[in-house]
Amino acid sequence: MPASEDDSDKPGQTLAVAAEALYIANLLLVPGLCFFILLRLYFRHRASAPALAVCHLKQTVSASIWAGVLLVIANLAIFLLGGYTSANTWTVAIIYFTTCHSTLVLLGILGLAKAMAGQNYVFPLIGRPCK
Repeated sequence: MPASEDDSDKPGQTLAVAAEALYIANLLLVPGLCFFILLRLYFRHRASAPALAVCHLKQTVSASIWAGVLLVIANLAIFLLGGYTSANTWTVAIIYFTTCHSTLVLLGILGLAKAMAGQNYVFPLIGRPCK
């Protein structure tokens, strides 16, 4: 089957896909390490990358920071409700993972699909507008 014009990658698509994949890996596989790699990509390419890549890089960095903030808030709630030996620990942890964490993962998967399609994506509520 011959390749059509639609089959070619858009400028910055590979970097956009890498950013979204690192975001998902940060949430699910290797937290911290993937965030630092994502930050490195962002600071290295934010001024020189095509608009598609910059948009996805900004979205994933912003969403990763929000994910970290939400995790800190969940830990503070656990601490304030009696510490890690309290029965409230499981309540807060289950609520956090079923609402916040799973929502961030699903939004990341949607962002990855948009990056693979060569389209911009702005995370709802926590996203930063793209140019």
